[in-house]
Amino acid sequence: MSADTSPDDNTRHAAKMAKKKVARDKIMATKQGDKGLVIVHTGAGKGKSSSGFGMILRCIAHGMPCAVVQFIKGAWDTGERRLIEGHFSDLCQFYAMGEGFTWETQDKARDIAAARAGWEKAKELIRDPAIRMVLLDEINIALRYDYLDIEVVLQFLAAEKPPMTHVVLTGRNAKPELIEFADLVTEMTLVKHPFRSGVKAQAGVEF
Repeated sequence: MSADTSPDDNTRHAAKMAKKKVARDKIMATKQGDKGLVIVHTGAGKGKSSSGFGMILRCIAHGMPCAVVQFIKGAWDTGERRLIEGHFSDLCQFYAMGEGFTWETQDKARDIAAARAGWEKAKELIRDPAIRMVLLDEINIALRYDYLDIEVVLQFLAAEKPPMTHVVLTGRNAKPELIEFADLVTEMTLVKHPFRSGVKAQAGVEF
């Protein structure tokens, strides 16, 4: 027995955990069935795309067909893209539709065309009921700049997303309408970032 615990401590702890388990089991008994979710990862902090790709890898591990459409980072040679296209292309379709951040292209018409092409591909993938999850990476940036119409996107998701399909939308500054519509929203909060200390984006961390 640990020097930090006594028989009385263990008894109290066991009783407390038993009570918590009863309460938890009661809550879980009210949860029934599955549902295809609309999931939003937004906020100024790092990890929005990383979290989305984490769920894509979970789908792959479960043998669930999935797909990725990248709206901004299409020109980047990312680790996620290398891994998925090199090893899991049979389960995950990957479409890099973007041409870089808006300050890199400096061509609004080109950015709008790329965003709309990405959305057309996204609609095609979401409509396919065999695909269980579609990650729309950085689509929130395209929505923020109104390269895509938020109402059009929401109407499509409401009317045409199959019941069991999960759709994940990432990027900072998610529109309030999307946050209201979504089933699950996570905001990444920036506390500290090495970029502000002069450290550039690094392979394995940012891409």
